[in-house]
Amino acid sequence: MNYEIVNLEEKRVVGLAARTNNQSPEMGAVIGGLWEKFYGEGVYAQIENKTSDKALGIYTDYAGGAMDDYTIMVACEAAESETMPKDTIVKTIPAGRYAKFVVKGDMHTAVANCWMEIWSMDLPRTFISDFEEYQDDCMDGDAEIHIYVGLKK
Repeated sequence: MNYEIVNLEEKRVVGLAARTNNQSPEMGAVIGGLWEKFYGEGVYAQIENKTSDKALGIYTDYAGGAMDDYTIMVACEAAESETMPKDTIVKTIPAGRYAKFVVKGDMHTAVANCWMEIWSMDLPRTFISDFEEYQDDCMDGDAEIHIYVGLKK
């Protein structure tokens, strides 16, 4: 699977978070529930001072490796604000080296397939912060998603 190495600046994000892991039978419901609340309950619309319109799926606070517990966060980039929507938190995606994968296709299937391939690759991962950046809200075969995987120096 092709990717490029990029250096990213730090990103301040605001969104909803939960703990799960890739082996949990509830993982899909946990992640799907966050997305539903983020858009369905208007959390995204309530976040002030967005610095980008792109939604982010962030994986952080890993307890170890890819199959251990982590925090999933559904968020967007935003500058500081006086008010925050209910249940949201602020996190920082650290600056650093990332492997950038560009995925196109059905939003759910393409992302899941890409992660399956990433997990089988021998990347020097940091397991600090990885994230998906949704380029648009297209759900069908025309979606474009950029997946960034944190790399050691």
